[in-house]
Amino acid sequence: MFEVTDFIGMIAFAMSGFFVATRSKLDLLGVLIATFLTALGGGILRDIAVNKTPYAFTYDYPVAVVLSVLVFMIVFRFHKRASIENKPLFIISDSIGLISFSISGALIAIESQLNLAGVVIMSFLTAVGGGIVRDVFINEVPFVLKTGFYGTIALLIGIVLYYMKVYSLITPVSITILFISFLTLRFIAYYNNWSIPLK
Repeated sequence: MFEVTDFIGMIAFAMSGFFVATRSKLDLLGVLIATFLTALGGGILRDIAVNKTPYAFTYDYPVAVVLSVLVFMIVFRFHKRASIENKPLFIISDSIGLISFSISGALIAIESQLNLAGVVIMSFLTAVGGGIVRDVFINEVPFVLKTGFYGTIALLIGIVLYYMKVYSLITPVSITILFISFLTLRFIAYYNNWSIPLK
């Protein structure tokens, strides 16, 4: 199940990273770096945190997947289109990446027998770590720090998955239901401008 969520997350975040990079008018090298950081950065940080050789460094397919997405986006000239941030394709790809990586991060933490705090932190780090590194790289305030409910989704997924493990409820079907439920919540939160205000 980890491989499936990670694969989906890599594709979705590669697209999201490409969109952010082209919006920032980076050249080809900049787009390449931003795309790779977004798609693989969170997973690399996650694996280092649990004392594992990063998945992206031991298997060829993560790099192949990101390169394939990058080539696809360039061939179909997505970089020449009007700003697509806040457009459905960007929101969908970014949301799918967020949910997928939150789940894969939590599953790796559970496999490593971390406690609740560890599972929640790994879920959050995997989901937003790559985006934070990317935004720092292009000299922007990280997106997760500007919208309160974005990172909250990752934290909630970590909590839910931890207790699903406690009660032996983790199955492919339950993970699929979790994915769909939180993806729906993410869309609702986005289109209703939900946030956690500082008062």
